[in-house]
Amino acid sequence: MVRPVQDLAEPAPRLRSPIRGDIAGAGIATVLLATAFLVPRIASEQWRSKLYAGAAPIFGNWLPHAGWGTVPAVVVAALVITWGPALAERLPWRRLLATAWGVAVAWAFSLAMVDGWQRGFAGRLTDSNEYLHEVGGVTDIPGMLREFSGRILDFQPDSWTTHVAGHPPGALLFFVLLDRLGLGGGAWAGLACMVIGCSVAVAVAVALRALGAEDRARAALPFLVLAPAALWIAVSADAIFAGVTAWAVALLAIAVRPGGSPVAGVSAGVLFGFGIHLSYGLVLMAIPAVAVFLSSRTARPLLPAAAGALAVAAAFTLAGFWWLDGYHLVVERYYQGIAAERSYAYWWWGNLAATVCAVGLATCAAAHRAVAWTRLRALEPTSLLVAAGLCAILVADISGLSKAETERIWLPFDLWLLVATAFLPRSSARAWLAVQALGAMLVVHLILTNW
Repeated sequence: MVRPVQDLAEPAPRLRSPIRGDIAGAGIATVLLATAFLVPRIASEQWRSKLYAGAAPIFGNWLPHAGWGTVPAVVVAALVITWGPALAERLPWRRLLATAWGVAVAWAFSLAMVDGWQRGFAGRLTDSNEYLHEVGGVTDIPGMLREFSGRILDFQPDSWTTHVAGHPPGALLFFVLLDRLGLGGGAWAGLACMVIGCSVAVAVAVALRALGAEDRARAALPFLVLAPAALWIAVSADAIFAGVTAWAVALLAIAVRPGGSPVAGVSAGVLFGFGIHLSYGLVLMAIPAVAVFLSSRTARPLLPAAAGALAVAAAFTLAGFWWLDGYHLVVERYYQGIAAERSYAYWWWGNLAATVCAVGLATCAAAHRAVAWTRLRALEPTSLLVAAGLCAILVADISGLSKAETERIWLPFDLWLLVATAFLPRSSARAWLAVQALGAMLVVHLILTNW
């Protein structure tokens, strides 16, 4: 029997200190945000120009605007704030997951439509630096894989466009296959990103339930559905990366259950293997995988998962692409572009401010509850996964290979941070959901984002 979500709140006499912690967490995040937005405004023009982000720390430009998605976004937000927590507690599991997925899609699409059909959705992935720009030129998939690494570096006649060069061939391959299926063009590509990206809410809930934390999954679902990160889910391929790896973690969580099927372990490995061939940075998803093993206190599915991942790596290698060669070339390509000029002195903490925009203040408020040492020491699954997402972000930040645009690049990690909201008291859930929605609405209406 599912434990009612309201039982998760602290007893009344002990509430005062945790609530102060919630306010302090949100307050610190607000100060970080304000500082990150203010510093570029008061700095010299020469310094500001080197950020290559007109609305730093968000990649976009300041442009207050509204669109036909404004009203639907307000309606979706109001419905989730009003009914989300109660429905998450009471709906049968499968119906809850289907509802969450549908509402998440509606939220992401509404936010995208604030910028209009072409600018906000159908045209985002057709830019000259994007994947679709290269799809038409791929007439031979095996040939593309064989020559992929040779076209990564810039300043060659046949260099890949920025995003294709910056990722392994799996990302381009996905859009090529989509085109081969007759689903070519920006609208179909955007729909794929949105539907797969929004499935993360379902995957996270499935993972938590498989690890014995269904109550936490139900508490977090309204926040996963109404995530400010939806701003970038409908318009970037990183949403696909997030979806693939989230389902990898979910399948691994299913595999570690008592009597878990080896098929789930192999499938998880296949998705992890494909994930690192979508984006080099997704090797950091090994951290949430370790969290799954720790919380279940077993490494039983490790061999099946490793076999699945190695099978994918072997397939790409035999086709002509060696991951390590691609990675070293991508680091070189990274410093051939504007990354060489972007200031790490700003972006190492500006990246974290961009992450706050993606996960919202409610996540920051709940963080101290989620990563409390007593919970981590007890190997509580939800806490471990939140800590894993945070660790992945910090490692990515320290690497210096993510300077700006992390509001989309770190989507695969951000959505595990959002799970921290499961620890917020039931009595304050609606208020924090309103804060989340307001933050997303401010960003989408004040900034014309590049993604």
